[in-house]
Amino acid sequence: MSFLDGRPPRVIAHRGLALDAPENTLLAFLRALNAGATHLETDIHASADGVAVIAHDPDLSRVAGRDVQVAQLTLSELRRIDLGHGQSFCSLAEALEAFPAARFNIDVKDARAAASAVEAIRAARATDRVLITSFAADRRKAVAAQLPGVACSPAVSEFLPVIAGAKLGLSALVRRSLAPFAAVQVPERRGPLRIVTPRTVERIHAAGAEVHVWTVNEPGDMIRLLDAGVDGIVTDRCDVLRRVVDARR
Repeated sequence: MSFLDGRPPRVIAHRGLALDAPENTLLAFLRALNAGATHLETDIHASADGVAVIAHDPDLSRVAGRDVQVAQLTLSELRRIDLGHGQSFCSLAEALEAFPAARFNIDVKDARAAASAVEAIRAARATDRVLITSFAADRRKAVAAQLPGVACSPAVSEFLPVIAGAKLGLSALVRRSLAPFAAVQVPERRGPLRIVTPRTVERIHAAGAEVHVWTVNEPGDMIRLLDAGVDGIVTDRCDVLRRVVDARR
């Protein structure tokens, strides 16, 4: 199985489906898969003992009401924190093991998590079913360099030549910039700049990469983006996106 097997569009569940489950937990991932998600989007930080832990924020204030950093607690300590619905923090290794057929879109939020992430992905033999991304190119590279052939999406700095080339019609620049990447994962807009248009999607496709847009929760926006040709949508409401996709088919 490959991360991009199957026909688009990709229904990418942003931190799972957190309607009746805490985000980024095993229950949220199960809910998302049961709702028809094709991919699970998640984030990793390193615990105090260096384990890649599934968590979006560097601290626990939003999800657990505690003024402490993920990096200050061991995995064992994080597991004892109640996030609700019987859920707690889990490691990347545990998530990959719990869902051996699921495809994971992994955002590396902490450089310290890189080594543990590589170890977990190798142990689960999951290189083909994960995509590595990060807002920082060095974090992405730290993982991807140890996993030959793994799918990747560019960091912000790596994407800038792509959007410039796509907007200006510089096809060679787009192809060269996207050579290491399987997909481009971007917001529809960044301030006044509209990143995702039918033309930019077409030019990124011509360079051999998919376009995934985050984070989209309204059905009207989903339909408009799918009409523009995007290959995947990252959403908090994978249940809604699943219905939109099925209706279009």
